[in-house]
Amino acid sequence: MNNSKFTEKVREDFPLFSSFKKDNKKIIYLDHAATSQKPKQVIDALKNYYSFENANVHRGAHQLSAKATEAFEQARDITARFINAKTSKEIVFTRNATEAINLVANSWGEMSLREGDEILLTLMEHHSNIIPWQMIAKRKGCTIRYAGITENGELDLDDLRSKLTNKTRLISLVHISNTLGCCNPIKEISNLAHNLGALVCLDACQSLAHKNINVIDLNVDFLAGSSHKLCGPTGIGFLWSKENILDSMPPFLGGGEMIEDVFLEYSTWADLPHKFEAGTPAIGEAIGLGAALKYLESIGLESIQKYEREITEYLFEKLHSIEELNILGPNPINDQSRGALASFNVKGIHSNDIAELLDNQGICIRSGHHCCQPLHRYLGLNSTARASLSFTSTQEEIDIFTNELIKSINFIKNNS
Repeated sequence: MNNSKFTEKVREDFPLFSSFKKDNKKIIYLDHAATSQKPKQVIDALKNYYSFENANVHRGAHQLSAKATEAFEQARDITARFINAKTSKEIVFTRNATEAINLVANSWGEMSLREGDEILLTLMEHHSNIIPWQMIAKRKGCTIRYAGITENGELDLDDLRSKLTNKTRLISLVHISNTLGCCNPIKEISNLAHNLGALVCLDACQSLAHKNINVIDLNVDFLAGSSHKLCGPTGIGFLWSKENILDSMPPFLGGGEMIEDVFLEYSTWADLPHKFEAGTPAIGEAIGLGAALKYLESIGLESIQKYEREITEYLFEKLHSIEELNILGPNPINDQSRGALASFNVKGIHSNDIAELLDNQGICIRSGHHCCQPLHRYLGLNSTARASLSFTSTQEEIDIFTNELIKSINFIKNNS
């Protein structure tokens, strides 16, 4: 692997990587699947808005409001371009991807679902793509079915096909699993769903920052994304859907901004996308998201994917050399589209103990169920540890991580 110049250049943009922990040890951040670090370009965009352009959007006639509105709507345009949406009217800003999925469940679901209808999910879903559907299914009298996974930790496509029926109204699934790392065959699933008149909702949180996403090519009907996994600020996400679908859906929340006219007896709604954006939005955060997407585009998603594929293979190579360590999901050598992460468990050791010992050495990983309790329960595990990478991760960091991981495992075994 000879990509040191690539990582050296991009790491200069991230303040965290020049900081130090106690004993002069640099932070090694291997928790990118939970939230990404933010480059100075994003931090500067936020600072500039709050310092020089702070005003409410769409409502004011003064120059500051005009500047804020222009920057806010430019962020929407950038988001649309990033996923190849046909128009920026198809981008609805939300607080996060969780709210985006809830919007689909509570607007489209409330309008479209009937008693006896079926919603098809998978066993690998994040809680944010399970609970909203459980809630609407209970209200509407629908049934939720779950497609299983293979022994290799990938979606069982045959099982998904078998559970698709003429009662299925929606398939909602993750693009890349935040635990298994597998990348699901979305185009094939979209074709299967549409042949039966069902729609497809895609949780793209783990894929958007790592590979080119084209909603037209994927042929999905809804897509949820979250800024904080895209090198952008927290508190902002987005929903994409086809314009005709959004037009047919009722508003999710009521209040200012989402209206055209308000009378004492009734109200009429604003045009897309504002119909779904009640109240003052997260203006600075949206501008920060726009800056983050421009930053990722400047690096190039193809370059990011190529580098992360190489560094993920190296991570797996190092982890496979550790005795009694089991990695979930497919090997990147066999599945080059898998995510840049490795969830693992060590026999007889709780993942929280591993994470705590590594943290003492300045190494940040995730431990727990990763908001995937049903998947962990299915696998017979109460938790796993997870190291997740990005284009800022280095071979040296992986070497230090795996060496300290071995020390931590030995320490726990010798003191248990």
